[in-house]
Amino acid sequence: MYKHILIPIDGSSLANSGLEQALALARELGASVTVLTVTSPFEMPAMETVQLEGVRGVYENQTRELAASYLSEAAGKASTAGVACVTEMRESEAPYQAIVDVAMTRNCDLIAMSSHGRGGMAALLLGSQTQKVLAHSTLPVLVYR
Repeated sequence: MYKHILIPIDGSSLANSGLEQALALARELGASVTVLTVTSPFEMPAMETVQLEGVRGVYENQTRELAASYLSEAAGKASTAGVACVTEMRESEAPYQAIVDVAMTRNCDLIAMSSHGRGGMAALLLGSQTQKVLAHSTLPVLVYR
């Protein structure tokens, strides 16, 4: 059925739960997975570019380190589950687009993601990035709640 599943994560507890469920599905199907984390670029007001330049480097380093830790933990869970896994980190102002792009370039045939992540109003609304993936993906999308 599905041979390669993309699993986007953001470090939230719901994303971690979705990761575990998606890994269980992959194990049952004999599918491999790509686990993706998308980081947001540092944005700074044009007027304060000089003052904030040092902050940019700190933000980018900390963001990469945190994303790498999420991916490392996910790879460990995949290994424990007996699922072949590769990880990828992307930076994008539009996480949904990065998710759709990686799914296509990695030849995934399913995207499995949580209904929402680190955004607000999580209990009331389907996450905005999840909604956008559903709207823009030509692949099937499995949403974990």
